[in-house]
Amino acid sequence: MSFAQIVVLIALMVTLGILLTGVISMARGGEFNEKYGNKLMRMRIISQLTALILIAIFAFLSGD
Repeated sequence: MSFAQIVVLIALMVTLGILLTGVISMARGGEFNEKYGNKLMRMRIISQLTALILIAIFAFLSGD
């Protein structure tokens, strides 16, 4: 695997981890969800955007 692939894979795994944490906390409800639910979904959007930007940059640089 190249460096670019590893960086993108890490970014995607971070996004997945945040998404799963947010969805599980919403399903369970409670104090944790009330305190962190919206923050987790905002973090997911930011990490997803970061992953997409990284993919676009690496695709542009590779010439594909």
